[in-house]
Amino acid sequence: MNASKEPDPVDDSLAQGPGFLRRTLSSLRWRNFRLFFIGQTISQTGNWLTNVALTLLILHRTGSGVAVGLLVACQYGPILLLSAWAGVIVDRTSKPNLLYVTQALEMCESFALAALAFMHNAPLAAFYGIAVAGGALLAVDNPVRRTFVNEMVPTDEIPNAVTLYSAMNSMARIAGPALAGLLIVTVGYGWCFTVDAVSYVAVLTALAMMRSAELRRLPVTPRGAGQVRAGLKYIAGVPDLWITFVMLLLIGTMSYNFAVVFPLFVVKGLHGGDGTYTLVYSAFSAGGLGGALLVARRSTVSIRTVAVGAAGLGAAMLGLSVVPSVALAFVVVALVGTASIAYMTATTAIAQIRTEPHMIGRVLALQTVLLVGTAPIGGPILGAIADAVGVRAPVFIGGVAALAAAAFGVLAAHRVDARRGHG
Repeated sequence: MNASKEPDPVDDSLAQGPGFLRRTLSSLRWRNFRLFFIGQTISQTGNWLTNVALTLLILHRTGSGVAVGLLVACQYGPILLLSAWAGVIVDRTSKPNLLYVTQALEMCESFALAALAFMHNAPLAAFYGIAVAGGALLAVDNPVRRTFVNEMVPTDEIPNAVTLYSAMNSMARIAGPALAGLLIVTVGYGWCFTVDAVSYVAVLTALAMMRSAELRRLPVTPRGAGQVRAGLKYIAGVPDLWITFVMLLLIGTMSYNFAVVFPLFVVKGLHGGDGTYTLVYSAFSAGGLGGALLVARRSTVSIRTVAVGAAGLGAAMLGLSVVPSVALAFVVVALVGTASIAYMTATTAIAQIRTEPHMIGRVLALQTVLLVGTAPIGGPILGAIADAVGVRAPVFIGGVAALAAAAFGVLAAHRVDARRGHG
């Protein structure tokens, strides 16, 4: 059976709602995607809880921007090395079955972090080691989660599902850091990681409740030599992909290192504490949620859409680099969140819409490399710059990089359009 069958009658309330609500939430009419959305909201909240808690733990034990950058390198270095091959695995494998494996192993990772945090003076190397293991799992888990969205809704609902998935992640980034701040100051880091581990029960339960007959199965790529190379060649032949991916290379390396830049900026630049940082990050995520819900109304996406998002991100980061106080930072960082999600949802949507189904896993895996797999390069560099020059410098550099990426996107798209016109 195909996911293009009529949605459950119980979901028709969305179709009868106000126009804005109907357009914004349309993909939630499909039962499997609704289950996925709920399970991932809970699980990703726990994931952001762990990300924030682990960053603050390392920062407080070392006081070093380089140490925070090294943590990011450990978390995302495996993505840089493994994601291209992980994309081939995703294209060859049943998405729900692979998700069961990755999510269960990530639950074990969080329990291991909790055990270390409850120990007295656990070695920092152990935290870094578990971060590397988590990065290896994320290399597979990220593309399989994103490609699975395509199987749960009809083709014409994919842009809406992609943007709602981004909105879900923004909701998790609001709740997770806020919960991290509460737990750290009351019961400690160990309970942060424990709560995250338990949150995986929600997504495993959601996967078990799905109706496999209603999934729109993507074609499985047969085994063969040179499939990673074939994916790169495919991207190079599609202007909408290679142009936006070059933009993403620059933004992912220099602009999207929020895990390094924000804690240093808030704690050292604005002289805030753990609670201040988690609240600032929640404000960033609240802005992202608003941006995702606005983008969810769009039925089309183009390189211009991506470039506008990148330009907005650059301008907002330049503004953040000069804010004098925590109070103003809350406002500006929300604008950074809005622009960052508007940019990222447009980039993801154009990748999923412009890619042939048999290539989707490899394309999204490479996108993951460019977004978070570049963090092992940019993170330590920006951390070192923060230590040497000041914590505002990495924010400023990120803004300039995003503006440069936007300019490249506009110019490259114009040249492609001109060649098509001459052809």
